[in-house]
Amino acid sequence: MRTLAYDCDVLVIGGGIVGLSTAYAITRAAPGTRVTVLEKEPGPARHQTGRNSGVIHSGIYYRPGSLKARYAVRGAAEMVKFCAEYGIAHAVTGKLIVATERAELPRLHALVQRGRENGIPVRELGAAQIAEYEPEVRGLAAIHVGTTGVCDFVGVARQLAEASGAEIRYGARVERVDRRAELGVAVRTTRGDVVRGRVLVNCAGLYCDEVARLTGDEPEVRIVPFRGEYYSLARPELVRGLVYPVPDPAFPFLGVHLTRGIDGGVHIGPNAVPALAREGYGWGVVRPREIGGTVAWPGVWRMARRHWRYGAGELRRSVSRGAFTEAVRRLLPAVTSDDLVPAAAGVRAQAVLRDGRLVDDFLIREGVRAVHVLNAPSPAATAALPIGREVGRRVLGVLGAV
Repeated sequence: MRTLAYDCDVLVIGGGIVGLSTAYAITRAAPGTRVTVLEKEPGPARHQTGRNSGVIHSGIYYRPGSLKARYAVRGAAEMVKFCAEYGIAHAVTGKLIVATERAELPRLHALVQRGRENGIPVRELGAAQIAEYEPEVRGLAAIHVGTTGVCDFVGVARQLAEASGAEIRYGARVERVDRRAELGVAVRTTRGDVVRGRVLVNCAGLYCDEVARLTGDEPEVRIVPFRGEYYSLARPELVRGLVYPVPDPAFPFLGVHLTRGIDGGVHIGPNAVPALAREGYGWGVVRPREIGGTVAWPGVWRMARRHWRYGAGELRRSVSRGAFTEAVRRLLPAVTSDDLVPAAAGVRAQAVLRDGRLVDDFLIREGVRAVHVLNAPSPAATAALPIGREVGRRVLGVLGAV
């Protein structure tokens, strides 16, 4: 056993943008480090990375000093630079955050202050000035954030995979993890392959808590999947760029917003409803074992009791196109239900604590010969390069100590 032949130095589970950025960061910081990435799908970025609105977030929403704030601000600039360097489709469009009710004005002003604390330039707009940016949008006041943009995150993930020099194994679903403190980790896939490494990195997204438990570490959170449902706008000429409502600070969700993507189409959404499977991209996808694991976590019931009114509104918009249209019309009065064309949904991997609180920051924890990324929903794609460096720094620290 002690003459074990390692297949790699670092074994990364998960081929989304965070896992691939981690592999890229490790090989850049420590050339010669052998990295293997295991991804259960036949290609990269098939879940959270490839099923979001494609927005490069500015970082304006996040608590000053938090990882989300620091990494989003830094990551947005780096993502634009990365896309430009490698010829990946992107655009810095700016966005509006619009207050449509008087009760939202204090929260809008608080966002202005938060943006300034996070080092983000913002412009405050009155009702008449909104039309300078979005002629069809209506509101009482707004702020314009110039550093927001859009990009092809799947293209970014592919480029990270190529540039990292890592061995990427697709179709490699992890079945078992055997970790031994004095030796390292061995991972068996459902194909029967066994891959041995010195250190394991868990970037499994929707399954990160399960992978942590397979490794022998208790993550102290559970992933609760929330499906985000989108529509495409049949009349994309109604929207020039990006338009967001004022978010509710009690939730990590940003509300139904309008996004003109790099392809020129406009996506509307998402709302956020509990999914009936971790990859539950529609109401018809039901996995009883996964539902059982979710409802067995005490935090789920405490979260539901605390936020049932918010959840009821999200469910209403999920089952009623009219209700969804009503939410959109608060920002874009010209839209009708006929303008909304169903589009592909995404699922957010949201970590929930035992007491029912939603984890509101990126969460990275270390175990013996392991580093686990346990909460990396939006804006993780924007912040992927700084997240990858931080995870890589910790991994190399563990590697140097064994």
